[in-house]
Amino acid sequence: MRRRARRAALALALSVLAATGAWAQLVPDAPDWRESEVPPPPAFDVKRLLTVEMPRPSSLSVGVDPATLSISRDGIVRYVVVAASPSGAMNVMYEGIRCSTAQHRVYARHHPDSGWTTDSQSAWRSLRDPMPSRYPLVLARTALCSGAAPNGPVAEIVRSLKNPYPSGQRD
Repeated sequence: MRRRARRAALALALSVLAATGAWAQLVPDAPDWRESEVPPPPAFDVKRLLTVEMPRPSSLSVGVDPATLSISRDGIVRYVVVAASPSGAMNVMYEGIRCSTAQHRVYARHHPDSGWTTDSQSAWRSLRDPMPSRYPLVLARTALCSGAAPNGPVAEIVRSLKNPYPSGQRD
């Protein structure tokens, strides 16, 4: 009986770790990990955006173009995200999330007049770092990551973006 209780407690603890994203902090980073070559920013279309529900009090409207989603062999989920303010100002970024370490990186920014400007010197930042907007964390939790791994193939990520809370509950 005690053995069964211990197993149940362990299973519950692992479930909580996976659900909260804390699992990524327990998985050691591979010392020889190197990011694969970053593909150029993909073409995007604001008409295809899947809206990401942002927590209050955020006033940003955030969306991801599903046609830009990719998962590389090194485990990085890359995408184009559009963040729009209530005044209509738009920021378009080509970004990546590394689920195994709960980190986020901006590869390029799009300017309407000049196109993409890449930033090869950008650094990986923790999803928990203070940022002006928390959308990378929201994306990771609701669609892009499943614990410390990408949330399945791209088709599964798109399904999760379309229906981020299938149980009707939020974190």
